[in-house]
Amino acid sequence: MKKIAVINGPNMNLLGKREPEKYGNLTLESVNQAISQKAEEWGARCEFFQSNSEGELVGAVQNASAADGVILNAAAYTHYSVAIRDAIAAIDAPVIEVHMSNVHAREEFRRQSVIAPVCAGSVAGFGAKSYILALYALTR
Repeated sequence: MKKIAVINGPNMNLLGKREPEKYGNLTLESVNQAISQKAEEWGARCEFFQSNSEGELVGAVQNASAADGVILNAAAYTHYSVAIRDAIAAIDAPVIEVHMSNVHAREEFRRQSVIAPVCAGSVAGFGAKSYILALYALTR
């Protein structure tokens, strides 16, 4: 059974309340439940982590080094966290960068990802299904 780490960054704990026109009405808990259900169908299990702290996210990425894959929504840290980028580069597990909104159609500063060059791939713009698409990539 594959082990997938699902790591969420700042403000993702506010899903369902924060800008529902961009992120929808689902809570992070309900998104995680959907990911777990699909993972079970595809022979994987997920461990979930969310933090608003950059240092805790770095630690979570480092701790995921033994996983078969990582789904990472670094949220705002995507655009400037060299520390998270370096943590991704330091582990062997493939990391898929995920965004619920289409960051390429948003503000200019959101169009640049400092973590993308060290990720195996990126999924953006499909709401909560972005996580399922990343899970599919890691389990297939």
